Amino acid sequence: MRDTVHHPLFARFYARMSVTMDNRGGVAGYRRELLAGLSGRVIEVGAGNGLNFAHYPAAVSEVVAIEPERRLRQLAATAGLRADVPVDVVPGVAEALPVKSEAYDAAVASLVLCTVRDLPRALGELRRVLRPGGELRFFEHGVAGGRAAATAQRALDRTVWPLLFGGCHTARDPLAAIEAAGFEIASHRRFRIPEQGPATPTSFCVLGVARRPG
Repeated sequence: MRDTVHHPLFARFYARMSVTMDNRGGVAGYRRELLAGLSGRVIEVGAGNGLNFAHYPAAVSEVVAIEPERRLRQLAATAGLRADVPVDVVPGVAEALPVKSEAYDAAVASLVLCTVRDLPRALGELRRVLRPGGELRFFEHGVAGGRAAATAQRALDRTVWPLLFGGCHTARDPLAAIEAAGFEIASHRRFRIPEQGPATPTSFCVLGVARRPG
C-alpha cells in the first residue's frame, strides 16, 4: 500500500535531530510534563520515532500510536518494544484516524499539528475518538507573539519551510485551533525552545491540556 505521507530525507533528519533535542535541548522534560498523570487508553497522533513512549506512566493501559511516515513508523515500532506500557504503532493520518469513536480516555498531539494537511479536520477526528470528558494533551510550536517574527514565519510557510521540513508550518496557532474544534482548554503555558539565545522559527511553544466537553 502506498504511504499517504512520504518524506524519507526529512524522516532521517528528524530521527537524528529529535534525539539531540531531547538529550541536549531539554525536550525530554517537556514530554514528561505532557504525559504526566495519564491513565487508561491513549491515542497518540504523529508518533514520529516514538520518543514519547518512554514517558508514559504505568497507569496507561494501552497506547495506539498513529504514524504515517514509513521510516519513522519503523523507528516508533522499535521504541514501542522498549516501552513500559503496551504500544501498538499503526499507519494512518490524523485527518482519518482508523479507530472507533469515543474509544479513548486521552489523546496526545506532540509536535505534529504543524504538519497535518487539514488542521480542523485532524482536531475534529481527535474530538471524535475521545470519550466525553476525555483529555487532549498537546505540546506544539506555533506562531510567535511578536509581529516581526510572526511575519517572517508566515513568509517561510508560503515558500521553502514546508518543502524542507516535511510539511511543517511555523505560523499556525494550535491553541486557537484546538478551541475552534470544540475543546475546552483546561490549562496551558507558553515557553521558548531554546529558553536562551537566538530564536528559531519553531521556538515558540505551547503545552497544555484540553478536554472534550462532557
